[in-house]
Amino acid sequence: QVQLVESGGGLVQAGGSLRLSCADSGNIFNSYDMGWYRQAPGKQRELVARITRGERTNYADSVKGRFTISRDKAKNTVYLQMNSLKPEDTAVYFCNADRLDWSSSYWGQGTQVTVSS
Repeated sequence: QVQLVESGGGLVQAGGSLRLSCADSGNIFNSYDMGWYRQAPGKQRELVARITRGERTNYADSVKGRFTISRDKAKNTVYLQMNSLKPEDTAVYFCNADRLDWSSSYWGQGTQVTVSS
């Protein structure tokens, strides 16, 4: 059974950094594109960053230059390094594994990130 487990969330002051991790227990990591999404209270879930199987990355305009997504294939883990955090980055962050051509998608349970001003 596929399970994506996020970790690394927490409370940080504005300007600080956090690194989120998403570990894959179902050994699907190398077959899927991976992404981080976030959902703030009262808002829709939005894409933050995505990395394909071929290591291509894309980012939401609001996080470009501050966040970096990466994947460690040996550890079946995807990371989101978040620097220069802002209060508007406060949200629940979700890990996603996606294969559009297979119509297959998996989600983690989410991890809370809170940035205080």
